[in-house]
Amino acid sequence: MTSIFNLLPVMLFLIFMLGISIYIQKSSTAERKKDFAKDYFIGGRTLGGFVLAMTTAATYSSVSTFVGGPGMAWVIGYGWLYMAIVQVVVIFLVLGVFGKKIALISRRIDAVTVIDVIRARYKSDLLANFSALVIVAFFCATMVAQFVGAAKLFEAVTGFSYVTGLSLFGLIVVFYTTIGGFKGVAVTDSVCAIAMILGLCLLMGSMMEVGGGFTNIMNYISTSHPDMLEPLSRGKMPVSLYISQWLLVGICTLSLPQSVVRGISYKNTQALHRAMIIGTIVIGAMTLVATWIGVLSKGILTDSLAAYGNSVDNITPLAIVKSMGPFWAGVTIIGPIAATISTVSSLLLASSSSIIKDIYMHELGKRGLAPLNSKIRTFSLAATIILGLAVYFIAISPPSVIWQINMFAFGGLETAFFWVLIFGLFWPKANKTGALAAMIGGVLVYCTTMALKIKFFDLHQIVLGILFSLLLFIIGNYLGQPADRKTLEIFFPEKFEN
Repeated sequence: MTSIFNLLPVMLFLIFMLGISIYIQKSSTAERKKDFAKDYFIGGRTLGGFVLAMTTAATYSSVSTFVGGPGMAWVIGYGWLYMAIVQVVVIFLVLGVFGKKIALISRRIDAVTVIDVIRARYKSDLLANFSALVIVAFFCATMVAQFVGAAKLFEAVTGFSYVTGLSLFGLIVVFYTTIGGFKGVAVTDSVCAIAMILGLCLLMGSMMEVGGGFTNIMNYISTSHPDMLEPLSRGKMPVSLYISQWLLVGICTLSLPQSVVRGISYKNTQALHRAMIIGTIVIGAMTLVATWIGVLSKGILTDSLAAYGNSVDNITPLAIVKSMGPFWAGVTIIGPIAATISTVSSLLLASSSSIIKDIYMHELGKRGLAPLNSKIRTFSLAATIILGLAVYFIAISPPSVIWQINMFAFGGLETAFFWVLIFGLFWPKANKTGALAAMIGGVLVYCTTMALKIKFFDLHQIVLGILFSLLLFIIGNYLGQPADRKTLEIFFPEKFEN
């Protein structure tokens, strides 16, 4: 039933987020007058360990963590939880593999974005511009999916309309991202991460009470759905699905540009090490508890999937509604909405930086022109708000295959950047031809196999995308010219010390 008690907690939370961004914007006035792009897009490289950990965790977690994942766990059981374990190491991998290396390089070349690093390493405007195109296209698709998922959850739990929810948090997140910039996003992401954890704890406690306790719920599952206790769930969780998910949401995520860019923004090595520990704990708590809640909700929602609209995305909203009163249900959905806005704000800022910093400012630089700081400010704010509003309007009448588009975008980003970043940062022999072949060819192969539903041993198309990208990199690298000595001295100074 529609009630102001459902809406009040979310409203207060969003107003609080907006207030944080306004405060960050005012406190950053001096820094933005000196160098708007550096402060707006990477926060002036000032993030401490806690904020770095929380913003990286919040950016990685999305509405799928709270809706799609638990819904699948309701169907499959503990097999889905075992699969989700790989996500615990995501932040440790991202910051551990790329954190220190990309931070040192970005300071040497004064890089603000991941594409700045790619351009400097491979000396290719074509590669940099294609990277920007990939980021904007796939990020926008992901943002639409986030908005749609959160708005549907809002509608199911509060009783207010889909458009009301979308407009409420969609427009506010666009506005606060635009004015807050990277520092605003990082701080609000930290608040969002805390809100996610609290929301999960509230839901878990309420479910235990309604379901008669953990023992009672597990007795029901073991009696009525014993397959849910098996790793392979009697065929519902095949080994091929384990491998696909471990790659798609685990190992390959270390190359996602929205996560890698966090490595450019921290202030010192101590902050990096602290973030790796805190981030691993936080992402583990959020991912595993959310998935575990999905398994245990089987003891709360005991009918068939058909009774719940034949959609796993309905499981979490229905579990919240059945376990809680209006006010506490409104408090609990702050978690999924926080996951949505933290992901959207990070992707939105990364998209606008690709347009302004990586294309506009670079093209002016090639002509020997130095853009005025005031123009950079105007264009950056305009790009952020225009992209955000475009995503919002698309989400009002979204494509029917929106969740497929979301996963498609995830795999596309990984295919595009995985080998380009790994080889570029850790293999001196990697060259421009190999990187171009890997990114352009890999993305084309991935998109084609997705469109034609071509699979290899029933594995997700990310496997073909990553494998072909690797093959094309090796072939292109063999045919191309090695990087010049000056570039290698910047990226691999240890090889030229003596």
